[in-house]
Amino acid sequence: MKVTIIYDNEVYKEGLEADWGFSALIEVENSPRILFDTGADPRILLSNMKKLDINPDSIEEIFISHAHYDHTGGLLGFLEINNDVTLYIPPSFRGSFKARDIITVESSREVHKNITTTGEIDGVEQSLCARTDKGIVIIVGCSHPGIDHILTVSRRFGNIYGIIGGLHGFRDFELFSDFGLICATHCTQHKKEIEDLYPETFTRGGAGRIITI
Repeated sequence: MKVTIIYDNEVYKEGLEADWGFSALIEVENSPRILFDTGADPRILLSNMKKLDINPDSIEEIFISHAHYDHTGGLLGFLEINNDVTLYIPPSFRGSFKARDIITVESSREVHKNITTTGEIDGVEQSLCARTDKGIVIIVGCSHPGIDHILTVSRRFGNIYGIIGGLHGFRDFELFSDFGLICATHCTQHKKEIEDLYPETFTRGGAGRIITI
């Protein structure tokens, strides 16, 4: 599994642009390339993709975690470049989109052999779960339903290895005690505390960061 952070509040790779929002390219063996969320600004999204040598035409699917602008703002701009994609959206995200297929995800379901969605939790947000040799890696947008709730749903699919994405004001740090990977990005308010508690498993995020599992 390979995760490339395209859009984030911070920059990891020099030359990219930071902005409030999140987007990442998810690549799992024997599965289509998935763009997870689209950041806030289509110009920044597409510019960072170009600098990371990610061709929009290579994206086969788009997964939207929740309806907030900082995760959906780049969507229409991306679809102007490539609308030959399958779009997975939560029921709370409404609008008119030109895409090959649009799938509204109301509950947990297998998207591909090693990729599952939690479905929209608490009517707010869905997360993506990828199965790896080390366990389940959860990709989250902002974790609005709460990490404990997200973990409860995600554990139905296997043992949790790690998490990547925004954690907002999450403070129940002991929930990460047995994780092998923690990459707190975007809206996470307590990155320093998490890094100090778990220095061996904490991985810095930022636009341009590539995580291979």
